[in-house]
Amino acid sequence: MKQTDFDRFRERLLGKTGIVPDNQVNTNLPDELQMRVGIPHRGGKLAIHAFNSGYPVMVSANAFFNAKTGQFDIPRYSPLQDLDVALDSAGFVAMQVFKSKGAQAGVGQIYPWSYAGYLELAALMRPTWYSAMDLCCEPEATNGGIDTDWRIRATATMLESMLQILETWQWEYAREVSATCVANDLKPPVPIIQGYESSEYAKSLDLTMEVWNRHSWLAPPTLMGLGSVCRRDLHHPKYGLFAILDGLEGRLPQGMKLHLFGVKGAALDRVKMYPFVASCDSMAYDLGARRSAFEQGVSNTMEHRSMAMSNWMQAAEARMRPQPGDQFRLSFEVA
Repeated sequence: MKQTDFDRFRERLLGKTGIVPDNQVNTNLPDELQMRVGIPHRGGKLAIHAFNSGYPVMVSANAFFNAKTGQFDIPRYSPLQDLDVALDSAGFVAMQVFKSKGAQAGVGQIYPWSYAGYLELAALMRPTWYSAMDLCCEPEATNGGIDTDWRIRATATMLESMLQILETWQWEYAREVSATCVANDLKPPVPIIQGYESSEYAKSLDLTMEVWNRHSWLAPPTLMGLGSVCRRDLHHPKYGLFAILDGLEGRLPQGMKLHLFGVKGAALDRVKMYPFVASCDSMAYDLGARRSAFEQGVSNTMEHRSMAMSNWMQAAEARMRPQPGDQFRLSFEVA
């Protein structure tokens, strides 16, 4: 069939169709250690305050889920659209909230939404990055450790399912647009490694990379999430945050860094010493705001919560900055 002038113009504008992305990365890394502030809503005054303050944010998929319709509601406009936002799949909420409500209608009868529903949310929100769906391994979620291995394997299985769906979508979408458009609109997720003790996270890393490497269209992940560390004893020799980070040191593929979910502010003085940690997030400010409002006998208004956010972030950013006497660790990467 003879190519028309319009077809030639379209190719120059968009590139050839029918081609899927190759060597696709899941996100670009920040230049310095980054703290994302957690936003518990899909918009509103806290998001506006984060925007005005220049804070990168983390928001949970659960904030967009409508339990009555069983669908995600994406507002036509939200301040989050103007922010550097990362989307969390709500794995910890799945353990805390969804489990208490019994079998759910979605993935594994644990999540209330499907893989496709969550991937569509990520595509429409266009976050800086979004996490793969996962299952946390806190003792209360694993029957005291009995189900830990199953949840680690299920987390890898969830990643496989998401990547299979995403690859199918990319081939279908490539019939209409260029590979560049496909890559911009259908990004791969940030995989999550799970566990409770250090050795379990190492096993989860191996399973995750086994899954990831089966998909030849993907570049090695630039960012990987370290799940469910918000309630850990930082210094415990087996399941403390630093024991986990020490156990992963030297095991991560070259160029890969970690995002730490729910990190305590007290950990940042030492977390900044690990060159393979790219970012963290926390909603500790909001818990602190509720406590201080109760202690002071005042209303926990949005203004009070916004001030708590600023105070917490300023303290966190100060802790993340290099200080005299800091002993930064050398980077040991595997090829």
